[in-house]
Amino acid sequence: MVKQSIFGRIAQLAKANINSLLDNAEDPQKMLDQMVRDYSNNIAEAESAVAQTIGNLRMLQDDYNEDIKNAQDWGNKALAASRKADEYRNAGDVVDAEKFDNLAKVALQRQMSAEGEAKSAAPSIASQSDVVDKLKSGLDQMKGKLNELTSKRNELVARSKTAAAQTQVNDAIKSIDFLDPTSEVGRFEDKIRREEAKVRGQQELASSSLDSQFNQLEDLGEQVEIEARLAALKSGGAKPAIGASAAPATSGSTVDEADFDKL
Repeated sequence: MVKQSIFGRIAQLAKANINSLLDNAEDPQKMLDQMVRDYSNNIAEAESAVAQTIGNLRMLQDDYNEDIKNAQDWGNKALAASRKADEYRNAGDVVDAEKFDNLAKVALQRQMSAEGEAKSAAPSIASQSDVVDKLKSGLDQMKGKLNELTSKRNELVARSKTAAAQTQVNDAIKSIDFLDPTSEVGRFEDKIRREEAKVRGQQELASSSLDSQFNQLEDLGEQVEIEARLAALKSGGAKPAIGASAAPATSGSTVDEADFDKL
């Protein structure tokens, strides 16, 4: 009964459709891990049962071989006793001849008994041999399924890790989209552009102020020259430069062109 139960479990597990089971599982990886454990435990249990069955079969075979040997031995003894009885009978010793004939009969009886035991054990040995062969085949199938399960589990874990890594990479790429103005990089770039624009504005202001200062220096230089020439005229030491154009006075007094006609 135990052997048949083990054999039935082996057949059931060996016929299990792994892909179908995985399709219906909520968490395929956990299910595979559990199936690997179940298979490993059942294989260990089945191996123990098969080993016991094989041991029982070998005992039956040993007993059968022993019965065959005993049958042969008793047959040889019966033959030897019968020949001895014939020798005594030929020698006229009826008593000893009868004695050895009786021994031959006992040996033949024991030969028949040994042959009967061997004959009755033969069907059991054949049946047990068939069960052992099926159990061994079932074990081989279970071990093949276990290898398939282990490979499937490793493949699934690797694919899961790869998918998770790809998701991480995709999320990272999305988080640093340079063209997205709402991203951290986009906001940082916008801040730098504002700062650069501010610097350009400051430079324009500085340039405008510098031009004004240079213009003021030019006006001041012209006024200084006019004052110097006027002082020279008054002292009578120097004359105005020939061809020099007279620049308008910027001392603040208004010059009327008609005043030159009065000179």
